[in-house]
Amino acid sequence: MYRVVLLNDDYTPMEFVILVLQKFFKMGREKATQVMLKVHQEGKGVCGLFPRDIAATKVEQVCSFARQHQHPLQCMMEEA
Repeated sequence: MYRVVLLNDDYTPMEFVILVLQKFFKMGREKATQVMLKVHQEGKGVCGLFPRDIAATKVEQVCSFARQHQHPLQCMMEEA
């Protein structure tokens, strides 16, 4: 299993991070806000735990969506 992790940056708006968490990880607003604050305060936050293929797909979806909206948001996966 792999953790999908969002990394903090100084440019991506907090609202965009919440949108990403709701759209790609099916989080409610409250949970998405908690994860976003963790990313903001601690430098990274875990979005979920997935099998390797699903984690890789989520990372690609998030990175692609961020690029389309011209945000430098970084997403990665790490072995759990």
